[in-house]
Amino acid sequence: MPNRDRLRGMLVGATSALVMIGLVACGQPEAPMAEVEPEPTVLEPINELPNPYTTEDGWVMLPDAREWGSTAGVDIDPDGEHIWAIDRCGSNSCATSDLDPVLKIDPAGNVVASFGGGLMLFPHGIHVDPAGNVWISDARGPDDEDPSQAGKGHVVIKFSPEGEVLLTLGEGGVAGDGTDARLNTPNDVAVGPDGSVYVGDGHEGQNTDDPNTVARIAKFSADGEFIVSWGRWGSEPGELKTPHALAFDPLGRLVVADRGNNRLQIFDEEGNAVEEFKQFSRPSDVHFGPDGMVYVADSESAFDEVRNPGWTPGIRVGSLEDGSVSYFINGAIEGHDRYPDGSNPEGVAVDAAGNVYGAVVSGGGAMVRSSR
Repeated sequence: MPNRDRLRGMLVGATSALVMIGLVACGQPEAPMAEVEPEPTVLEPINELPNPYTTEDGWVMLPDAREWGSTAGVDIDPDGEHIWAIDRCGSNSCATSDLDPVLKIDPAGNVVASFGGGLMLFPHGIHVDPAGNVWISDARGPDDEDPSQAGKGHVVIKFSPEGEVLLTLGEGGVAGDGTDARLNTPNDVAVGPDGSVYVGDGHEGQNTDDPNTVARIAKFSADGEFIVSWGRWGSEPGELKTPHALAFDPLGRLVVADRGNNRLQIFDEEGNAVEEFKQFSRPSDVHFGPDGMVYVADSESAFDEVRNPGWTPGIRVGSLEDGSVSYFINGAIEGHDRYPDGSNPEGVAVDAAGNVYGAVVSGGGAMVRSSR
């Protein structure tokens, strides 16, 4: 494929080499070897791609004159038509609000169910399992000066489709150290093919140089028993800097949006790192559509020239089979001055009809829908 060849041409692998600096003479010791610093990986920004989608905003009718806050996550109901979304209670936090942060929305934009009010501080990641249960990660801990926040945060909550709390992972209000079942600002959650539950634990890895920062994948049984965890802070294969989102690919492998390292990392279910991809920019979320294509949301590349210079935020669509990137949805909305240069979706999901949903985290929040 031409696109694949172009990507190969842009990727330069960083490898180590040993260079001989002396000759071996008869009866003389072999000359010392000098290490050569690996060349950095060079990957030009992939922004100029076809966009066969038309994007719309304002199609969701929130009840009671409610307005979107930071809209960090979106997933698809098992029926393939309804979407589930996170809204941080009209702002960027639910710590002082009793609004329901979890919303179920029909294809016409009507909110048909909501729940979770008063239970969370900072709803962050969302996953809808095959049974329709809704899993939400709460990625902050309580403010000790506000008694109303005590016992909240640092957890993943499993809700029934009707909003009943079925299971809680972690200990509410208590930050873990990355060694056991307690969680520390968990980013996202995904249920594996065998029913095991995986949590991307540790939101602060991209904001620190402290190697003791929690940055791991924690694995639990279907009934919430802690099994094992893997990963640590860093940039080597298998290491992580903010495992911001999780999804299982069609082969049953765990794909991690390793946002602080500007890459997708792929693990088997035992925690072995098997592959990585950097051509999908700085990933905040990852979703596999019904066509098997991967949809990767980049929400942060526009914030500064340090995190991911030159890349444009939006949704990149491609394949993890060959690493090709085929489309780029920048989220620009015709006739709308809110996102003239494209929205910055932190969450992404694709329904059965191929509509792509972008949960916009800044600019007041929004749920944009892109259709072909």
